[in-house]
Amino acid sequence: MSRAPAARRLPHASWTGAICAAAAVVLSSCGDDPGIPPRPKVGDAARGAIVIGRSGCGSCHEIPGVMHANGMVGPPLDHFARRTIVAGLLPNTPANLVLWIRNPQQVVPGNAMPAAGLDDQQAGDIAAYLYTLR
Repeated sequence: MSRAPAARRLPHASWTGAICAAAAVVLSSCGDDPGIPPRPKVGDAARGAIVIGRSGCGSCHEIPGVMHANGMVGPPLDHFARRTIVAGLLPNTPANLVLWIRNPQQVVPGNAMPAAGLDDQQAGDIAAYLYTLR
């Protein structure tokens, strides 16, 4: 009876290097934002930044890229595009975000966020801006 050849063992350094190389290939294929699905276009992000500034969102929220948006009442909105939930209960989809921005009291009655009197276009523009915050 013949024996199968013994498995060739790689030196520790070669094994570690092979794993690192494989990890680099996998991670490089992920793009700049791994795990963040693209969002459908809901509005204009540049207009959204202006609407955020004019509607007073920054008096309650800290919002990167918006002047004077350094409020401490609501949560900071940095990395918003990475979040999976809006308002603590809704999946983070453009439709749900627009609903929350337009009428937060309908979504969660009695919460601290006031309705700002925004229309669908304005809310969509704000949503588009928030989705740029990765």
